[in-house]
Amino acid sequence: MTQIDPELLKGKVAVITGAGRGIGRTIALAYASAGAAVVCSARGEADIAQTVALIREAGGQAIAHAADVADYAEMSALFQRASDEFGGVDIVVASAGVALEQRRIADGDPELWRKTIDINLTGAYHTAHAAIAHLRRRGAGKIIMIGSGQRKRPNPGFSAYSCSKIGLWMLTQSLATELQEDNISVNELIPGPVRTDMTRDVAVPPGEWFKEPADVVPLALFLASMPDFGPSAQSYSLMRRA
Repeated sequence: MTQIDPELLKGKVAVITGAGRGIGRTIALAYASAGAAVVCSARGEADIAQTVALIREAGGQAIAHAADVADYAEMSALFQRASDEFGGVDIVVASAGVALEQRRIADGDPELWRKTIDINLTGAYHTAHAAIAHLRRRGAGKIIMIGSGQRKRPNPGFSAYSCSKIGLWMLTQSLATELQEDNISVNELIPGPVRTDMTRDVAVPPGEWFKEPADVVPLALFLASMPDFGPSAQSYSLMRRA
């Protein structure tokens, strides 16, 4: 288990989408253990309520705010709530994501393809767009996009997911370029295969590291705690293979 410095993120406020389960929940717990006040968001109220309960039981600060990343008005309300409750926003983790089908393009459902893009790519755009004004008011900040190694190679049945993640990488670089003057860094974290509900039916490539959500914590803490004028427009990967 990773030993977390309780002072590492002291005084910081983190907003995490997809915080109801899996990687998002694990990062939320880690940031709270490192001293941050955490705003946990997802569509499922029961899931984020459980995340918040776990944080509070461990002595951390957290609130739950249900929101759909595909709805910009809901994301705007999320960041306003974070600022109202904790005085601002310093760290944003865009972890909300779906893989709605694993069918080849010719056999797939166009509506599920569109919905995947809406959540994984447009949802990340909504998250960043709604956060920018709040980060600027702090004079610096971090945006961490949860990417995927699927953006690097085509795999049958994963066109929507892969297209959303390659788009997310370009969004990461575009945001980093545009926000450099605001001292806001934007980076991609690629976890590689992780045991979550989303990956239970996914075949892991031979020789790849099939990890637990907790294995993502050290890199997530590193990205959140870098100097304000630290690396940006970078991709950090936990995959064994490129």
